[in-house]
Amino acid sequence: MFCYSCGCQLSEYDFCTGCGADVALYKKIMCVSNLYYNEGLERASVRDLSGAIVSLRQSLKFNKNNVEARNLLGLVYFEMGEAVSALREWVISKNMRPEKNIADDYIDKVQSNATRLDSINQTIKKYNQALIYCHQDSRDLAVIQLKKVLSMNPRFVHAHLLLALLYIDSERWERAERELRKCIDIDRNNTRALRYLREVELMLAPEENVKQPAKKKRDEAVRYRSDNEIIIQPLNVKEPKKNGVSTLVNIGIGLAIGMAAMYFLVMPAAQSNAKNAAQDIIARISGESDAKTVQIQELEAKIASLQGEYDSLQQELDGYTGESGTLQTINSLLRVATTYLDNPEDIMVTAADLETIEKNVVLEDTSQEFQALYQKLLGSIGPQLSETYYTEGQEAYRMGDYAAAIESLERAVYYDAENGDGWFYLGQAYRQNEENDKAVAAFDQVIERFPETDRARRAQREKEAIAAEN
Repeated sequence: MFCYSCGCQLSEYDFCTGCGADVALYKKIMCVSNLYYNEGLERASVRDLSGAIVSLRQSLKFNKNNVEARNLLGLVYFEMGEAVSALREWVISKNMRPEKNIADDYIDKVQSNATRLDSINQTIKKYNQALIYCHQDSRDLAVIQLKKVLSMNPRFVHAHLLLALLYIDSERWERAERELRKCIDIDRNNTRALRYLREVELMLAPEENVKQPAKKKRDEAVRYRSDNEIIIQPLNVKEPKKNGVSTLVNIGIGLAIGMAAMYFLVMPAAQSNAKNAAQDIIARISGESDAKTVQIQELEAKIASLQGEYDSLQQELDGYTGESGTLQTINSLLRVATTYLDNPEDIMVTAADLETIEKNVVLEDTSQEFQALYQKLLGSIGPQLSETYYTEGQEAYRMGDYAAAIESLERAVYYDAENGDGWFYLGQAYRQNEENDKAVAAFDQVIERFPETDRARRAQREKEAIAAEN
């Protein structure tokens, strides 16, 4: 069992060890779903198919992602002759788990056989037509359609039940019993089948002191049970006294046959034409709907593209006008230049402003004009600032405060890279602060920038001393 929040494997604790989510109720729900699935599996194994459907539906109510329950529900539907319901469950199962799902095999077995698929479609159409005949009170035509349905799909439980109900309505009890027995062979605990069968058995073998419903005059015999035997007692058939009545009956039968012939020959063609017209309308509407769907998708794609361009332009605009944008940076540098021109003696304020700009701006990303102005200001105040910081660093070095000396001397060489004494004392401060690598780098700067000088020779000796110490 996996966590519904992070997908981590759950342990025996009531919380997820991966994300800490409370999974106590979730575990109970999953267990109830599995319990109903097991119950449905047991019922299906003893051919209690209707009971299995109830249990499996309950399982899916608690966990709609229970793929095993959904696949088994599809099998139960298919066993009861309801192929459409079975395919629906298998398709949903396949969408939930596209890989390693046995529902793929079930769907392929049904769809790969074109004959079976056509038989399923015809079965559904004929069953629906039988229902229409029942609503139209054409029970004989409904019986004919249902017989065709059962010849194509003998396991269609609903067709057996409807046919048995029609037989009961016409008081053909033996045929109704036969259909109900077939239904029970497929689904042993079908509630409706058992209820119908009880009524049929009561009519075939009525209990004592129970008044039997009146038979219709067209019944040929009276049946009753004596012990274990069924006794059939023929009725006295009276001959009609007048031939006129017989003639009227024959005329009525002829009219009925003519109307039935018209119904079978004319009505199906009319219904077929109506269905074809409806299918054409549906196809046209479907085509128009697909075209509008494609148009909507194209417009949505254009909207998404325009939104992306808008976001890009907005981001670019923010880069110019935002708090750290180009315009704000240029304004800051202009304010520093104005301050320096108004008060050229107060170079510390200008230096602080330039340091602020350096921290907030990547100089390489700015324009050439911006860099030129920045370097011009830095060059104007650099030598004087370097000398000031060199003096502070040298004083701190003499006092033994090597950390403060390093900080000041680093600023001295930053503002004037040609300050040779600053580089040399920076190396000395690093060495005294036991930062030999940085000290060697500082002495290399002295040797590189001031070759063939006494300062360079002293720096070389310092490097050799550091190497000897290591």
